[in-house]
Amino acid sequence: MRLRSLHPAQLVVLAFAAAVLVGTLLLLLPVARAGDGGASFLTALFTATSAVCVTGLVVVDTPTYWSPTGQAVIMALIQAGGFGIMALTSLLALLVARRLGLRTRLLAQAETKALRLGDVRRVLLGVALLSLLFETATALVLTGRLYLSYDYSLGDAVWHGTFHAVSAFNNAGFSLWSDSLMGFVTDGWISLAVAGAVIAGGLGFPVWIELFRRGVSYRRWSIHTKLTISVTVVLLFAGTAAVLAFEWSQPETLGGLGVTGKLLAGFFQGVTPRTAGFNSLDYGEMQPETLLVTEILMFIGAGSASTAGGIKVTTLALLALMVYAEVRGDPTVNAFGRRIPGVAQRQAFSIAVIALVAVVTGTLLLMATGPQSFGDTLFEAVSAFGTVGLSTGITADLSGAGKVALISLMFLGRTGPYTLFIALVLRERRRRYEYPEERPIIG
Repeated sequence: MRLRSLHPAQLVVLAFAAAVLVGTLLLLLPVARAGDGGASFLTALFTATSAVCVTGLVVVDTPTYWSPTGQAVIMALIQAGGFGIMALTSLLALLVARRLGLRTRLLAQAETKALRLGDVRRVLLGVALLSLLFETATALVLTGRLYLSYDYSLGDAVWHGTFHAVSAFNNAGFSLWSDSLMGFVTDGWISLAVAGAVIAGGLGFPVWIELFRRGVSYRRWSIHTKLTISVTVVLLFAGTAAVLAFEWSQPETLGGLGVTGKLLAGFFQGVTPRTAGFNSLDYGEMQPETLLVTEILMFIGAGSASTAGGIKVTTLALLALMVYAEVRGDPTVNAFGRRIPGVAQRQAFSIAVIALVAVVTGTLLLMATGPQSFGDTLFEAVSAFGTVGLSTGITADLSGAGKVALISLMFLGRTGPYTLFIALVLRERRRRYEYPEERPIIG
């Protein structure tokens, strides 16, 4: 089968599957492991999938199990996965926008994936420059802090700073510290630099391009940028407030910190659950209320065409706007002086429902293959599907079947929402007839 004959959604899946395969083969090499011999196939496959899908879930301790070579492979896979999803989804968004804007002339172009070479080059170059900008800035801050304040040698500081900058911007959550960032819970330089990179990567390439071109003039932004930024801000505040409210006096988490430390740790935990698996507090010790809020944030995710997973904030925004319009009795769904087309509403609803089914199915599989509790397995399933990487500590203890289920969830969570959206858009057609109308009883 020739690549040109493949559907765009199929190309996304094929590209990520190929990257996972290559990564697995590289991690199977004895030189990739710190100890004697090579990694098992399941360990290599799980780690490669987690890295390419920028998730961060691990079944082995990254800094002790993998050699510097293995860690470099993981960082390369994270970079490839993050760059790939931003580039591919941005190109697909361009393709879809062209079809929707010039339906009659570009229908064939959309179906045959015919984008001009100049368009492809601009998108790829833009994604590369955006990644380089934020990763370099984050790496410089982290390197300087580790070298000047933590007695790291310059080489170690550069390596740790670079690895965590790549992991943060690509919303991967992989760390070269066994306890993630718990050792830096009150260090604002480390926490805020990582959180900033996570937020930047989670906004998405289309939003950053618009910000660079149109500045901070809110009125000039597109509805996509307005929805993405406004919902992101709301979720950041809500997540931070929830962590502070439920964990403020808990001795295992925020209770032992000062006020400044609590605010910093609360903000960090308010940022990372939606997109990246970094943590400066132990999620295994958190209150059930905090874990529930975290699961909601992980399921939502961040911006479209970003390095983050989840159903995306624009999907959440459309669902909320649909409910709001229905409650008000409005015949149309509107936002920021614009009417949202019905097809976009149906696509958002479809993505959310299918994502919910995937999480429920994954949770059932995990419960059926291991003795873990419902709460822990639900948290793990949502984290995998949302490509977040947070865990209550059960990942390494899962059975082989449970790990395979997580691998499937991570891959589906990374490629599913995008491929489903593209498939729905490219299948959109106008019916030349309508059936007689009849209304069922609702509620």
